[in-house]
Amino acid sequence: MASPPRRMTLKDLAQHLGVSTASVSNAFNRPDQLSPKLREHILSEAQRLGYQGPDAKARSLRTGRSRIVAVILAESLTYSLNDAVASELLSGIAEVLDAQGHTLLLLSGRQTPAGVPGSASIADGFIVYGLMPSLRLIADLPPQRPLVAVDFDIEEHASVHVDNEPAAYAIARHAMGTRPRRPAVITLRLTEQPCNGRISPEHTLLPARRTITRARLDGYLRALAEHGFTREDVPMWNIEENTFDVCAPVIAEILDLPDEERPDLLLCLSDRIALTALTLAEARGLRVPEDLRLTGFDGIAEGQYRAPRLTTVRQDSVEKGRVAARMILGLAPPSSCLLNTELLIGETCP
Repeated sequence: MASPPRRMTLKDLAQHLGVSTASVSNAFNRPDQLSPKLREHILSEAQRLGYQGPDAKARSLRTGRSRIVAVILAESLTYSLNDAVASELLSGIAEVLDAQGHTLLLLSGRQTPAGVPGSASIADGFIVYGLMPSLRLIADLPPQRPLVAVDFDIEEHASVHVDNEPAAYAIARHAMGTRPRRPAVITLRLTEQPCNGRISPEHTLLPARRTITRARLDGYLRALAEHGFTREDVPMWNIEENTFDVCAPVIAEILDLPDEERPDLLLCLSDRIALTALTLAEARGLRVPEDLRLTGFDGIAEGQYRAPRLTTVRQDSVEKGRVAARMILGLAPPSSCLLNTELLIGETCP
């Protein structure tokens, strides 16, 4: 039986092209070191000859660096890529990694440690995004590699947040400018045990160190208290997943309450929740903002393009990704970074 053809190496390609091995390596890993014409020539010849690029594992063993950065997402990959906030974060991360010749590896925190691809073990660093269903996967990561948490805190590691509590306070304080009779809050994954519905006194809420949505709730409650509403005065509902299909049954329950019980102000912990409420309210003939005022949080494009335009807090998720990526690559010192937000006044709560 004939032996399989030998795999072309970086050295083979360099000899074929009459260039140094460093030039071939730079064409794949450090494009800024070559002229565009030379790089294009090397890459096109590599493709024609079937050379797929330097072997990441061999490079890692040789240099101690794989030029791979892993992002661990709290949700499934499908959900994260379809979620406007998560996809903007990933865009910011990818922008920095692309410019520095690094590769992005996406992992889901919902995988078991045994199911994580082996390439994760040679990643140069890890960015962890969101409330993890389990910390076991993080505990099993190589401890000597840098790690940055986004919208999440991990002891003794750098983190990137927005000013969730002050921003939520600011938007709730704005909403209180027209005093509501029956304000209510719709939270997002804020209970210890899953709850897709009304929060009762028996439910335990997660602390602020576990989830950013608790910080947002604390901001809402601070503004409400200044206007004479206690926590017991304000009914709360919880959403388990930030999607229309999961939000809709809970919000339908709220909007179908009798007129004298239905809230006239909904403070929502995400734009997706608020936009779902807006769609269902319109379908029921409720006027926004006359019958129902709504606020969101995130500033996703959809909320600013439709009418009535959503009153919300805009966070720069792309910049959050850039900041985290710069820290991982050593382009910025690892620290606890707090980004500012912007209050956007729309027609849903003028």
